[in-house]
Amino acid sequence: MPPFDDWNVIEEEEELELQDSSFFEGKRDVILFCIDCSESMHELRDDPVYENVQTSHLLTALDAAMQIQKKKVIVGPNDSVGVLLFNTTRLNEVKGYASEIKKNSFVYQQIAPISAPTIQELVRLIDEAREDPDLLRNTFPPTQGKKMPMGDVFTSCNWVIRDGAPKTASKRVFLITDDDNPHPNSKQLLTSSKTTLIDLTQAGVRVEPFFISTPDKPFDPTRFYSSVLPSNTIGEDEDEEDPAMLPTSISITRIDDLLSQMRFHEVPKRALFSIPFELGKEFVIGVKGYGLITEQKKGSYKYFVDLGDRMEVANSRTVYLDEDQQVEVDRRKILFGGKLGTATADTAEEDEEMSMSITRTVELGHRPFYTADEIRSFRTLDLEPGLKLLGFKNKSAIAFEDNVKHALFIYPDELKYSGSKRTFSALLQKMLEKDKIGMVLALIRRNATPVFCALVPQAEVLEEGGWSEPAGFHLIFMPFADDIRTAPITEAFRATKEAKDVARAWIDKLCVKNGAYPPDSYPNPALAYHNAQLQASAFREEFDAEAFEDLTRPKYDMIHKRAGALLKEWKKVLSSDENYNAVLVTTGTKRKADVSVDEADLRSRYAAGTLDKVSREFLKGKGLPTSGKKADLIERVGEWLDKY
Repeated sequence: MPPFDDWNVIEEEEELELQDSSFFEGKRDVILFCIDCSESMHELRDDPVYENVQTSHLLTALDAAMQIQKKKVIVGPNDSVGVLLFNTTRLNEVKGYASEIKKNSFVYQQIAPISAPTIQELVRLIDEAREDPDLLRNTFPPTQGKKMPMGDVFTSCNWVIRDGAPKTASKRVFLITDDDNPHPNSKQLLTSSKTTLIDLTQAGVRVEPFFISTPDKPFDPTRFYSSVLPSNTIGEDEDEEDPAMLPTSISITRIDDLLSQMRFHEVPKRALFSIPFELGKEFVIGVKGYGLITEQKKGSYKYFVDLGDRMEVANSRTVYLDEDQQVEVDRRKILFGGKLGTATADTAEEDEEMSMSITRTVELGHRPFYTADEIRSFRTLDLEPGLKLLGFKNKSAIAFEDNVKHALFIYPDELKYSGSKRTFSALLQKMLEKDKIGMVLALIRRNATPVFCALVPQAEVLEEGGWSEPAGFHLIFMPFADDIRTAPITEAFRATKEAKDVARAWIDKLCVKNGAYPPDSYPNPALAYHNAQLQASAFREEFDAEAFEDLTRPKYDMIHKRAGALLKEWKKVLSSDENYNAVLVTTGTKRKADVSVDEADLRSRYAAGTLDKVSREFLKGKGLPTSGKKADLIERVGEWLDKY
């Protein structure tokens, strides 16, 4: 057997360990707000929320940046945020940036972890700007005449992120502007913008634009930005000279939509795993897996120590104690094993035969112990994380009830294996062409259990202005035999055709048309209420429970206005429906037979000295321990009978 110190050295964090560092890269998110400060962004207009208050696109953009930072205090306290303003004549006062940041750009907030003082400073600026409409123009004067080249803007973003963002983080730039053609009739500036954007994306930075469009000044991305910012589609060829252009639907038709659109982009698309996909012998590509559906929960709590004038975070650690000696035990010396149990006289020979048939013999009453590698081998069957293609089947081979848990979405990973995108795309196209699904053996984590999965191909669905569903595979975990239960068949009365027709009328009136239901716009009210309280506490603000808005609350006035008469008619029809007023008579279920041991019989046999058998059910019913040999159980029952 291996040395004692080598046994079962399993770190707790390994339960979620994945094949590569992409899992840890998703732990932190970096957002750089890149906001245009040109003359049009400073133009004043009536504020739609506050009465007798003038606002501007710049003020709205700063307010959106502040709201996102406030929310990240709760949902992403380890994330980092920065604010870069361009097309302004204000100079950078911070040393270290002035020599590198391009002219006409200003770093208002350096990229740094979320902090309440920084956000409060931005809140004060926004409040003062609402009182003094000219404050932002005086603080960040716009450039006159020629504007800052967009190539220099992307270069400044690259330098700011390079100096302030952690290397193992997802990095994004939120580009906010209302100018759809910053460089008219200048192919040179257009080319330089493309080149510097390539440098930015190669550094792992994703640019997400937010174009502000108003009725007076519609935003047309095709004039400049669709040639610079390519859309991220899976089917594009890497050698293609003209990549897919930016969809026009990215532009914001109303300035009020800016914050809501940012909330959709607030959470980055983080890969759950990045593993190899074995298509054949020595034929491997790289894939990443994404969770399309995830339950949003409250964040993990922390312990704080009240020091009187301030609250400090308490550092916690796990300590293992020896119950007998009450001393701390080194975790590396803790062993894992299962108890074999004790054998009676009747089973001693069987236990001896069984012990001879196993590899490692364990003495009676002792526990078998295994090393960390052995325990991991039991769970993973000595497999490394990855997908292995086993074959193909018709789509009819998979049933609806086979999808017993949330499926994952598989996308190619070009960084691990060159040519993964092309191979992945070829496999996808052929499976769609032949209408087949794939069967794979999947192990997505080192400490997970291998499972059989179905690969269901999904074709790219294009809509006007851009794509709505990307191309890829859905990884559906196939159930084992004991994962599926027969659904109980319940009898019920059916509504009449008249009741159905009347119900269909008011349902049609209240249906959301053309798929206009955005689930991201209706957050969990309990979670939102909890986060609002934490946010108020973090910024030392008074929480107003009455001001909290539950977006999931039905709009009763609208419902009564649109379908009130139809609902009343439906209730009348139901009241006259015989099936609606009928009561289904159900038969009672049989009770299990009483198998408890007669106490009087035990007492009589104990008094006569013939008590040779006892039931563990009797011991459980009296609250007595059920462990031990047969003689110990009989002695335990005898002591209880003598006492009571």
